[in-house]
Amino acid sequence: MVQDEVKGTIKLKKLAEHFKMKVVYAGADYEAAEIGIKDVNRPGLQFVGFFDYFDPRRLQVIGMAETKFLERMTSEQREKSFAGLFAYDIPALVISRDLECFPECMKMAEKYQRTILSTSDTTVVFTSKVIDYLNHVLAATVTRHGVLLDIYGEGVLVIGDSGIGKSESAIELVKRGHRLVADDAVDIRRVSNELIGKAPDLIRHYMELRGIGIIDLQQLFGMSAVKLEAQIGLVVELEHWNDNKFYDRFGLEEQSMNILGVEIPKVIIPVRPGRNIASIIEVAAMNNRYKRYGFNSAKKLADELAHLNQEASEK
Repeated sequence: MVQDEVKGTIKLKKLAEHFKMKVVYAGADYEAAEIGIKDVNRPGLQFVGFFDYFDPRRLQVIGMAETKFLERMTSEQREKSFAGLFAYDIPALVISRDLECFPECMKMAEKYQRTILSTSDTTVVFTSKVIDYLNHVLAATVTRHGVLLDIYGEGVLVIGDSGIGKSESAIELVKRGHRLVADDAVDIRRVSNELIGKAPDLIRHYMELRGIGIIDLQQLFGMSAVKLEAQIGLVVELEHWNDNKFYDRFGLEEQSMNILGVEIPKVIIPVRPGRNIASIIEVAAMNNRYKRYGFNSAKKLADELAHLNQEASEK
C-alpha cells in the first residue's frame, strides 16, 4: 500500500476552537476558510504599505508593538492601513493580549469580510504555539505498507512483500519486550527533518496473522506492548533469499530509502528457513543506533585490517 504524498490543511474555525480564541468578527468565509501554510506574519511593514514578499495565506497576528504604532496614526491613516491589509485574502487577523480592536479595523473587516480573532496570550507565546501546532497538523504525509516497531527506542519500519513474515517477526519482537506502533499500514508524516510514523486510527493496535486472523495486541499483551507513534530511524527490507544475488557480509555498503525527502538508513535482510529474522531485526536496530552515535563496527574492523596490511607491507 503506497499513497501519494498529501499536504494537510486545517479549518480556520477548528484552529480558533483549539486555541480557544474569541471571534471578534466572523468574515464571510470563516466557516470554510482553511490554512495550509505553517508560518504566521506580524504585519507591521504592511501597515505602512510594504507588501513585497507578503504571503496572504499566512495567519496575521498583531500585538502590543503594532498597537502602539497604530495609535500614533490618525484615524484616516489607520483606516488606510487596515484596508491595505484586508484587501488581500488573508485567513484571519489575530489580536493578542485581548487588546481592544480599533474601530477602523472593524470597519474595514466588515467591508472586506475578513475574520478578526482575539487571544489572551502574548504575541510571542501565541505565535510559538501556533507554529508548533501547524508544523504537526500540516506536515506532509504518506502511507506505506509495512510494520513499524519501537526497538530499544529506535523506530524501525519493516517492509517487504506480502506474506514474507513481517507480522510474525513483529510478534516475536513484542514478546521480547519491544513495542508495536503499526501493522500493515503506516501513516508517515514529516515534521521538520524527522519522520513520525503511526497507525491509522481504525487499525491501531490490531495485527493480522495468517491462520489466526485479526488480534488486538493491546488486549493480549497489555499497554506496554504498543506505542502511539515513533520516529523512524531505520528501514528494514525483508526479501526472499536469492542464491544468485550477492549479499553484503561486511556492512560497509550503506543504503538508504527516501521518504518525503528524508533519507533513512536501510538494510536488506534475506529470508529463508532457519534464519531468526526477529533477532536479526533487533540487532540491526541496535547497530543502527550505535552508528548514529559514531560507532561503526564494520568500518573499525576495516581500518584495523588496513593498518595491519600497511604494517606488513612495510616490513
